[in-house]
Amino acid sequence: MTKNAVFLSLLLSTAYPVIGHAQAADQPAAPQQAQSAIDVDNDPGAIVVTARRREERAQDVPIALSVLSGVSLAQQATFSLAQITQLAPTLQFTSSNPRNTSLNIRGLGVSYGLANDGLEQGVGFYVDGVYNSRPAAASFDLLDVERVEILRGPQGTLFGKNTTAGAINITTAAPSFTPEGQFEGSVGTHSFGQIKGSVSGPLVGDSVAGRLSVGYTTRDGFVKSTKTGRNTNDLDNFVVRGQLLWNATPTLNFRLSGDYNLQNPDCCTQVFVRAGTTLKPASRQYAALAAHYNYTPASFDYTDRVADVDGRLNARSELGGASLTGNLDLGQATLTSITAWRFWNWAPANDRDYTSLDIVRQSANPVQQNQYSQEIRLSSNGKNTIDYTIGAYAYYQKLKGQNVTEWGAQGAYWLIGPTTGANATPVPENLIDGYITTSEAVSTTQSYAGFAQATWNISPTLHFTPGVRYTYEKKDADYAAVVGGGLATTNAALLAAKLSIFRPQAYSVAFNSSAVTGDANISWQPVQNVLVYGSYARGFKSGGINLAGLPFNAANNPALNRAVVSPEKNQTYELGLKTQWFRHLLTANFAIFRTDVKDFQANVVDTGPGALRGYIANVEKVRSQGAEFDISVSPINGLSGYFRGAYTDAKYISFTNAPCPLELIANTTASCNLSGQDLPGSSKWALSAGSEYRRPVRDGSAYIGVDANYRSSFYADSSDSKYLKIDGYALVNARIGYASDKGWEVFALVRNVLNKNYLQLLTPQTGNSGLVSGLPGDPRTFQVTARYRFGG
Repeated sequence: MTKNAVFLSLLLSTAYPVIGHAQAADQPAAPQQAQSAIDVDNDPGAIVVTARRREERAQDVPIALSVLSGVSLAQQATFSLAQITQLAPTLQFTSSNPRNTSLNIRGLGVSYGLANDGLEQGVGFYVDGVYNSRPAAASFDLLDVERVEILRGPQGTLFGKNTTAGAINITTAAPSFTPEGQFEGSVGTHSFGQIKGSVSGPLVGDSVAGRLSVGYTTRDGFVKSTKTGRNTNDLDNFVVRGQLLWNATPTLNFRLSGDYNLQNPDCCTQVFVRAGTTLKPASRQYAALAAHYNYTPASFDYTDRVADVDGRLNARSELGGASLTGNLDLGQATLTSITAWRFWNWAPANDRDYTSLDIVRQSANPVQQNQYSQEIRLSSNGKNTIDYTIGAYAYYQKLKGQNVTEWGAQGAYWLIGPTTGANATPVPENLIDGYITTSEAVSTTQSYAGFAQATWNISPTLHFTPGVRYTYEKKDADYAAVVGGGLATTNAALLAAKLSIFRPQAYSVAFNSSAVTGDANISWQPVQNVLVYGSYARGFKSGGINLAGLPFNAANNPALNRAVVSPEKNQTYELGLKTQWFRHLLTANFAIFRTDVKDFQANVVDTGPGALRGYIANVEKVRSQGAEFDISVSPINGLSGYFRGAYTDAKYISFTNAPCPLELIANTTASCNLSGQDLPGSSKWALSAGSEYRRPVRDGSAYIGVDANYRSSFYADSSDSKYLKIDGYALVNARIGYASDKGWEVFALVRNVLNKNYLQLLTPQTGNSGLVSGLPGDPRTFQVTARYRFGG
């Protein structure tokens, strides 16, 4: 905990000069985003969101969204997006490491388990209005958050980059001219330790305010290595954010923000889960292969949480950047500019076979990414006959990726077999010992868009909102991979066997595309606090480039026609009902939807005349449909609660060249028809519920709370293999604490109270021997948190 002490000292030392500049006078409000008329007098507890790039009551916004306030997240000690999924059932988060992170809303987002740097995400991730293109951004700790908005359905009009599934819109706490601060420390089982702190106040009179936030989280891993004795898959997260707010004039302000995030855990590995049966000969299946090397996994029971990987593990991920937001109040409208730069550096080390066998000796895909974006928009102020937002968006990204994969002494027998070729040429066991491929991919993306949305307030209760967006994108990439090492040989059959593991190749590709997207929404308030709406939206997800190699054609050259992945397009129809009852004590919202997607981007298998290999391409059509509800009860005599749920039916409608499930894989790669099967990573049912009871005690309140969530079974791989299906599970968390009126609070929290054993993901072993590895979910943990707030 020495790092914790250092960071806490830093925070405390920073607090004094900020507080020292405190002014007694109230600071006039500075211009922010365009505002609608919000009647807070009739609803003082109203949740305000910016889902349509203007401040509105969540209940007045005719779209499906979930909102989690920073206060509620702090009360439940939620500090990551993975934990937020337990509170928001429509969102699913999966991550085997930061680069291999996927966000899924309504069964859509990114092809489950897909890691290809040449593709965009289906769920947009935004922090303070800035788009983060790489999914690793979603794996970092949340810090000093004001609220998290989860927008469901295509966001093809107002939000930076087009997305087909939805968006995560995070707003952090802004600098304040009233001195305020918060410090928090936690300790728990598995050597869990966390400190977080933030301070804010005036720096230069009533014109400049600052805010500094710092957090650090550490915890031992939940998987023990029998080779090293270390606990792997741990937490080692640091985040810092600094902000300045300058009220240049009564009508003009600027908000400058910079942040740096570092993850450096001993991560990420998986454990033995099961061995499935394939269509390969018995000698080429896991049991026989393991027996050949007298190999036994560290445990046959994944709940033992032990692994015997013998390679180095590391998941170092750096993320950061800066942004400048300006708001100019023109009276009838507000002009907003957001200029941003973001970067991401990924430096991993993996033992990709997840065993102590020397099959894959090393596997790493370092990435260096930089992005720049500029958004300008003009939004009307107040409530008018026609409220509008118009704007333009520009985005540039450069991404460099490298791959190093080396095979080991036992790789030839495990992956190729004792013989190869038509003449059954014997394969030396050291054929690919030291066989290594290194590759580099460099790509750039340019995206430009213009957008407009208007709300025609036909009457005080009837509103019509159309929106349109035009997007033009240009992408190019260069990819080159070379091979070397392994047994030196001139035997044609053995050379072909080595190339079947990986072939050298190089190609360059460039393309451009454009799309018109948008939405149309009509909403009606038949009575006060009841909103009925219907909407239609067209979404667009940028085309991509295969940056991990291509299948080969009949001439044994890279199939360049497979290099470009077409854009993904969808249409969504939605009906919704938002209601509040009993003077806003009860909120009950409902939605039904259907989304049809064309050219869904997924992992497929090439069926051409050349060597067969999986790559990224387009599925002709998929569909997602379902229903959602969100019910919450404000405190009544100290008792509050919520109940949220989603039913999602997401399927491949046409997927004729799909990867085969493990149980149908034979010696040669083949494609299968998965039309009509479920989309991976999507549970039919997802539910969350919770309740809290608070009672006044002396100069504060004591409270107890329980939160539970359930997800039904889902496939963990695009092939829908029965061996890669994760069973449904339910988790329960509980907390008890005391909050003083003087600003301090202490509580105890138990996660996974029932110590439920469950799996977060499953992975087939390279070579499809039938071995399935997986990542166990977190066991029961306990923590105690102390928090102090002042000012504000």
